Amino acid sequence: LLQNCHLAVTWMPTLEIIVEHFSPETMKKEFRLWLTSMPSPKFPVSVLQVGVKMTNEPPKGLRNNVTGSYASFTDEYLEDSKQPVAFKKLLFSLLLFHAIIQDRRKFGPLGWNIAYEFTTADLKCNLMQLHHFLEIYDSVPYIVIKFLCGQINYGGRITDDKDRRCIMTMLDGFVDEKIMEDGFAFSESGIYKTVETGNRSYYLDIVKEWPINSAPEVFGLHSNADITCARNETFMVLETVLATQVGSSGGGGLSKDDVLSSLAAEIAQKVPPEFDMAAFVAKYPTVYTQSMNTVLGQEATRFNRLLKVMHRSLKDFGRAIKGEVVMSGELDAMGNSMFINQVPALWAAKAYPSLRPLSSWTEDLIRRCKFIQDWYDNGIPNVFWFSGFYFPQAFLTGSLQNYARKLKISIDTLSFDFIIQKQPADQIQAPEDGVMVDGLSMEGARWDMEEFSIVESRPKELFTDMPVVWLRPLVGRERPEGVYSCPVYKTLRRAGVLSTSGHSTNYVIGMDIPSKKPEAHWIGRGVACFCEVL
Repeated sequence: LLQNCHLAVTWMPTLEIIVEHFSPETMKKEFRLWLTSMPSPKFPVSVLQVGVKMTNEPPKGLRNNVTGSYASFTDEYLEDSKQPVAFKKLLFSLLLFHAIIQDRRKFGPLGWNIAYEFTTADLKCNLMQLHHFLEIYDSVPYIVIKFLCGQINYGGRITDDKDRRCIMTMLDGFVDEKIMEDGFAFSESGIYKTVETGNRSYYLDIVKEWPINSAPEVFGLHSNADITCARNETFMVLETVLATQVGSSGGGGLSKDDVLSSLAAEIAQKVPPEFDMAAFVAKYPTVYTQSMNTVLGQEATRFNRLLKVMHRSLKDFGRAIKGEVVMSGELDAMGNSMFINQVPALWAAKAYPSLRPLSSWTEDLIRRCKFIQDWYDNGIPNVFWFSGFYFPQAFLTGSLQNYARKLKISIDTLSFDFIIQKQPADQIQAPEDGVMVDGLSMEGARWDMEEFSIVESRPKELFTDMPVVWLRPLVGRERPEGVYSCPVYKTLRRAGVLSTSGHSTNYVIGMDIPSKKPEAHWIGRGVACFCEVL
């Protein structure tokens, strides 16, 4: 038995050689080799091909998950505690919590920014610590249990700070004095609630009464989350189907080459030419008092890198289709992506983060370039289209820098105050300090101008437009009461990585939005704003 093969990556080639030399003639019939491993690209494929594969995945659904956990216990285990009532209550709560955070992954980024592999080992560690602390303390140490569960046992896997915020907020409803009361509801429906203490069979009978398919409300999500879940699964299936259509013919009897040749010519005609950087620098030179000139120049430069690659590759691809030049592997991959309406990797490497298909992505690129060209032609806009920036973090820094230089203070002392505007974008004038931004969309909730607060989403309405927001720089700003710190992301994927500049490739800023409900409610809902929605 060799366990955790994914931790011995450098030894995997040796394992592959050993398995290849196995011979039935020289080995005992009773010999069996058992290997355990987490999913790993380094695990030898040849070993997988000659072996019998078994997977151990958490049961789907809260009922199956909690039933499986209780089935592994004995009555002696449930009674073996100095504080048996508290142990059983917290055990029931932690088992349900474990099932919820595992099943929450099915909602995609709305559930967790990153799909973490919470395992049974994490749960066992929680229960061992729970039993230990109840033995050494006369009262239940809720703070200690909550910290160890959220920050250590589960938190050790969490790399996104917004996911950490979410799991700690959710734990507040599962590790608290209130769960000691019979009938305390873990969700609004009251289906999942604390029960009287009993033996193993009693708990199994209680769990059997739960519905097979859990409603989103037990996860803290809006009912629209079911639509999001089904939508994500549909997209995955369609992407798989499209990937198998690479060699197919186009409609109307056209060959694949004819379709690609026509598509490449159409995109080349639509996409604007590169910006004239000499003209940009001449009209908007780098000056101390206006950082937005630098922001404009940097944005144009970034778009130029993408436009240059697109025009060159489209030209080469058109010639390769005609047989005038050799079809390289790079151009062939580009053609395959275009044929299934996906952005070629050659372009995506130079582009801003986006989840759009090729047709929509091309139109979006044209709009972004027009936004930059209008800025060049007409001067600094009154309201900035926030979704049009290649690198919005630089734009935000430029706004803070303008204010810092005006007051001659350190930029580190500044932060944004977020003021929702009631007027439409075309009726708003540029503020003296800060910037007006437009173009954000919200998921998980919506903005209500009459309530002047974020409120619950309407049924079947996944995304809503945000009004214009004034980002006003303030010195030593203190976070106000009655707001929700709403993360702003570039794409619906939410997850990102730190780039060389120290910024996330997806997360942009946290925006304080007025709310009449507690912040924990919207954290559980997974509410966020986006620069781009599909």
